[in-house]
Amino acid sequence: MKVKHNLDPIYDTNSEILILGSMPSEKSREQGFYYAHPQNRFWPTLERVFNEKIDDKKRFLLDKHIALWDILKVCDINKSSDSSIKKEKPNNIKKIIKESNIKVIFTTGKTAYKYYQKYFKDKIHLDVICLNSTSPANCQIKDVELIEEYKIIKKYLDYY
Repeated sequence: MKVKHNLDPIYDTNSEILILGSMPSEKSREQGFYYAHPQNRFWPTLERVFNEKIDDKKRFLLDKHIALWDILKVCDINKSSDSSIKKEKPNNIKKIIKESNIKVIFTTGKTAYKYYQKYFKDKIHLDVICLNSTSPANCQIKDVELIEEYKIIKKYLDYY
């Protein structure tokens, strides 16, 4: 099924890090916000990393100088399965870089990293760090492992 990305990027001129997924899940597209599947561990992981409850997700990201978007703007995909992605076209990631203060990019999973490398490796000259996916499909990674790994986001923010 052909899917068009329907979520705006979240960022402002103060954003210092960019977190990129591959394509919003079916639940996220339905609900109109990133990582909306109730079993996705993205938001609970960030709550633990920053040791605070996240009520307003967009405000949280902007307050922490975190930009959030996805690599792909259009693709053929079966429901939410990253492994089924075909005929993909990238979002204009360079626009966020140009309009903000991004110093490092994180991808949430290997698929996002793969498409970042395919479309932007030679066009954007920033460090790119591939984090494990927080998707319910990535259940072999324990919550405690995700939290430890995602702490690097906070370290980069504290560094800059």
